Order: sequence, then structure tokens, then C-alpha cells
Amino acid sequence: MTAVYTWDVFATLDGYGSYAEGADWGGYWSRQGPELLAHRAALFDTRQRMVFGATTFRETAAIMSSGIDPHALDEWNVRTMRMPATVISSTLGDTLGWPDATIVSGDAADIVTRLKQESDVPLRSPASLSLNRALMAAGLVDRVQVTIFPVVSGRTGTSPVFAGAADFDLELLESRTLDGHIQELVYRPTLRPAR
Repeated sequence: MTAVYTWDVFATLDGYGSYAEGADWGGYWSRQGPELLAHRAALFDTRQRMVFGATTFRETAAIMSSGIDPHALDEWNVRTMRMPATVISSTLGDTLGWPDATIVSGDAADIVTRLKQESDVPLRSPASLSLNRALMAAGLVDRVQVTIFPVVSGRTGTSPVFAGAADFDLELLESRTLDGHIQELVYRPTLRPAR
């Protein structure tokens, strides 16, 4: 049986995945609430394998191993670090303190194809924008889970989530509203044929 691969990404309404340094948005663009945080924690109640590109892994590991009191982190972040992780990178030499991480070098599509065939748990990839755009184009992303925060960050937004992506049709599988203003949309992507 093939493991389901979910690309899990946060974005502003105008499609940015983060904001410029010095912009005073705060985490989650200062729009999180208890329902979002409880829902995110529940997503990590079951065992999954995390799949990271090098940049997102560096950023995530830096937060997790920064010496911050674990009680100060949101529960879903703590649970994320307890998951086994595969990091696709030709530049990283160590796991940066991640308890159960493996660094794999090579063609991302080949690596994820193998993971999908061998994994007995679902695969989830947070952010890792360029990695997941390439995996979507290769037909390896089964679900795109986009959490849309109700802000427009036209001046300060960085990392456009789908910049440079191929063309896709999206079939809506699930949708929910969290804290009365955050939208979580889960889609099945299908690559549109080139004309």
C-alpha cells in the first residue's frame, strides 16, 4: 500500500508563506486562536513521517533546539519534533538535534517515491516550498493542506507558496473554519496537461 503524502502549508490570503524580517506580524500573522492550536495538535496525535527540504528543516530545528522551554511552544510543534523525519538535502551534514531524523541526498522524486512505497505511516511535509512544488509536478503529492490566515501581506509578504508551480486542478476534499476566521482547505491536486 502506498503512503499518503500531504503537503501542509500556511499562507496569507494573497498567497505568501512568510513575511519580511522586521515586519511586525507575529507568529501565525497574529491570527491564531485556541481552535487552530487544538486542531493542529490533533493532526499530530497519530504517527506520521515528516519530510523536509533543507531550508525548512534548518528553520524548524533551530526553533525546536533553541533552548526555548517546551511549555512555551505550541503543542503541535512539540509533537512534530517527536515524529521521525526524512530530510532531503545535499548540503546538510547532521540532523541539528532532531531526535529521529535521517538526511537523504539524491533526486527528491526518487526519494519520495521510495518513501511512499516503504512507509507504513502517512507522510507530511510542512512548508518546504520548492521541494513540494517539484513533487507536485511529479505527481507525488496526494493532498495539499493550505491553512489560510485572514491577512494580506502585499508589502511585507515573502515566499509566495505557489510561485513557479505548474498548473493544477484542485479537488476540494475537506474544508473547515477555525477560530471563526482561519480557513483550512485540503485538496487533491491533478497536474493540467501542457498545451
